[in-house]
Amino acid sequence: MSDNTLPNPSASPELAALRAEVEKLFPALTSDLAALVRIPGVSAAAFDQAHVVASAEAVAELLRGVGLPDVQILTAPKPDGTPGAPAIVARRPAPTGAPTVLLYAHHDVQPPGEGWRTEPFEPTVIGERMYGRGAADDKAGIVAHLGALRALEALDALPDIGITVFIEGEEEDGSPSFRAFLEAHRDLLVADVIVIPDSVNWKVGIPALTTSLRGLVDGTVEVSVLEHAVHSGMFGGPVLDANVLLARLIATLHDSQGNVAVAGLASGAEPTVDYDEAAFRQEASVLAGVHLAGSGGIAGQIWVKPALSVIGIDATSVANASNTIAPSARAKLSLRIAPGQDPQAAIDALEAHLLANAPFGAQVRFEVGSAGRPFLAPSDTAAMRAARACFEAAWGVPPVDIGVGGSIPFIADLLDVYPDAAILVTGVEDPDSRAHGANESVHLGELRKVVVAEALLLTQLAAR
Repeated sequence: MSDNTLPNPSASPELAALRAEVEKLFPALTSDLAALVRIPGVSAAAFDQAHVVASAEAVAELLRGVGLPDVQILTAPKPDGTPGAPAIVARRPAPTGAPTVLLYAHHDVQPPGEGWRTEPFEPTVIGERMYGRGAADDKAGIVAHLGALRALEALDALPDIGITVFIEGEEEDGSPSFRAFLEAHRDLLVADVIVIPDSVNWKVGIPALTTSLRGLVDGTVEVSVLEHAVHSGMFGGPVLDANVLLARLIATLHDSQGNVAVAGLASGAEPTVDYDEAAFRQEASVLAGVHLAGSGGIAGQIWVKPALSVIGIDATSVANASNTIAPSARAKLSLRIAPGQDPQAAIDALEAHLLANAPFGAQVRFEVGSAGRPFLAPSDTAAMRAARACFEAAWGVPPVDIGVGGSIPFIADLLDVYPDAAILVTGVEDPDSRAHGANESVHLGELRKVVVAEALLLTQLAAR
C-alpha cells in the first residue's frame, strides 16, 4: 500500500475507541509507572546495582502480560570485561514478509542529587504531573510502550507485524555494553523501524519529533606548575598557583560573547523555529540579571552549535585550604558537538586548543574520556510521515521538528549494526520535566497522548 492511499489516523473511526481504551487503562498504567519509580535503579557504579537488577525484573514482569511470548533478561560484557547491566528483550516475531518494529526505552536512572521538594524515589502526583527520579527519563517511555500494546490488545487490534521491546539498563551510565549487546543479540533486535521515546516535546500541548541530536565528547585537563606544593608567602608572586592557571586556561575556551572559541568545531544552519527567551529563562532557571551567552538564536545554540562546560574541578577545597601554592589542578570538560561533527576531530581540536593556550608555560595534559556521535535524521521518510500523522491525531496539532542539545550516543551504534532501519526519536518529556535534575516529573496528560500516538503508529507502520 502506498503512503498516499493510507487512511488519515485523525479521521479513523478507531481513534475514538483507542482514546477511550487508553483512558480506561490509564489508572493502571499510572500505578505501574509509580511502582517503577520506587525502584532506585541508578546504574552509576557507586550505587547498589541490586536495584538495577530488581528494576529489570519488574519491567520483564510487566512485559510478560502484553502479548509478547518471548521475554528475556540478557546482558553483554562492558569493554573492561565486566558484565553490563541487565536489559530486557521481549518479542513477538514477524510473520513472513511483515516488518518488525523495535520499541526502545531504558529502565535505569540518574542519581537523585540534591534539591528535591518531594522524595525522589517516592512518586508524588501534584496536579497533572508525577514527580520522581525516572518518572520522565525514561520510565515513562516504558509505560508508553506498555500502554500502546495493552490498548491494542484489549481492542483485538494488535497489528500483524513483528514487535520487539528492548529496555536497556545502563543508558544513564553511557551504555558501555550497548555495542556488545547489539553484536551478541543482533538477530533478536533486528528491525525495520526503531522507536526511541527518550526525547522531549516542544511544550505541553504541542508534540515534537527529534530530527537531530548533538554528540558528546569529554575529557580531563590537568595543569601543573610545581613538583610539589610550596609556601605561598615564600614563593608566591613569581609562581602562579595551578588553580589560577587552570582558570586562565578555561577562560580561553569561550570568546567575549560566550561562543565556544575552539577552532575546528562545526556548526549547523540556524533552525526555522526558536525558543522564546522568557520561556527559556524560566525553564533553565536563569537568575535575574544574568545575560545569555552566545550569538544567534537560542534554539540554534542548543541544537546546531557546540557547547563546552566545566562539569567538575579537582582542587584544594576551601575547608582544607592552607597557605601553599597548589602544584596542579584538574577539570573535567564536557563538549557537546553539532550534528555532522566527527567526534575524534572534535577531541583533536579541543586538545590542540588546550595545549596551545598553556598559560605561563604550565604543563598541560589532556586525558580523553568518552565520545558519542551526533545524530541527524532524514526528515521525509515513510516512517517519519507516519509518525507526524499519528502525533497530529493524538494531540490535535501538528508536531514540530526539533533538534535537541542533549546526546543519545547509542543511536550511532544502532545505525552501524542496522543501517537499513528507520529511527524515530519521539518525546515523553516536556520542557518542565527536568530530566537529570531535581524535581523530575512527567505530565500525565501528555503521557496519555504518547500512548495513543504510539498505538496509532504501530498500526500505521503495519499498513506501510
